[in-house]
Amino acid sequence: MHPSGVRLFGRRSRRFDPAPSRFSYRFQRWMLTRGVRRGLRLGMPVVLLVAVAGVYFGSEDRRDAAVAYVSDIKTSIQQRPEFMVNLMAIDGAGPNLSEDIREIVPLDFPISSWDLDVEQIRDTVTGLDPVKSATVRVRPGGILQLDVVERQPVVVWRTRRGIELLDDTGAHVERIASRKDYANLPLIAGKGADDHVAEALALMSTARSLGGRVRGLVRIGERRWDLVLDRGQRIMLPTERPVRALERVLAVNEVQDLLERDVAVVDMRLGQRPTIRMTKAASEDWWNTKATVGNGQKRP
Repeated sequence: MHPSGVRLFGRRSRRFDPAPSRFSYRFQRWMLTRGVRRGLRLGMPVVLLVAVAGVYFGSEDRRDAAVAYVSDIKTSIQQRPEFMVNLMAIDGAGPNLSEDIREIVPLDFPISSWDLDVEQIRDTVTGLDPVKSATVRVRPGGILQLDVVERQPVVVWRTRRGIELLDDTGAHVERIASRKDYANLPLIAGKGADDHVAEALALMSTARSLGGRVRGLVRIGERRWDLVLDRGQRIMLPTERPVRALERVLAVNEVQDLLERDVAVVDMRLGQRPTIRMTKAASEDWWNTKATVGNGQKRP
């Protein structure tokens, strides 16, 4: 109504509404959440630093200068005297093996310990046949220490390729020129003999009572052993439990001197029926004797 008392039509009075709009309200609530506040407090400085670093390192010259600076700092630290290795010490290896190790680990001393790959050096050293195990470490005083455990040969293995030494696991130790160089070690031969060294050692230990008559063991068909004695005698052992079969032969030999007679082969492959094969000369004498006795019986 107008102050003069006249009512005005067609116009509405507009009042100011202090309440925020729906969008403004939701936006303020979203800004008050913990994640958004933490993101603004931490994320914005990070974004700003990344942007500044991106602008600064956008120049190739600046990048090269930064890389060179970091490299110089790294080199200055690695080349400090306390990190330098000046020599290599090898313990537990013979002269020949030590020389082989130095040949396969060619290091140009002095060298920084940061540039040494200890695991690779250990793998390279243990890759040598005579090495059973090895440990590698850097000792105080700038010494690269190699502690080596050599394989100990226990048998001589004769193959078509030559003569080799094997340890108790059947691993190759080294190749030798002559059997006479290791006459104190038992001799084995035949394909696959290196896979049964433990069994061969057990048989040789059982045959100790035969003394110097034992010449060696031969692997037959990669399945079983023949014990070879002097005078061309052989004891053919079975595939299963060969040690027990050899013990039976030795027991008979002690009582009846079986191996002192003209016996060429003692076949123990059939445990229930051992077979003895005489020498050729003994067989001929036996047949001659039998023929003579037979002719004598026919005479009146």
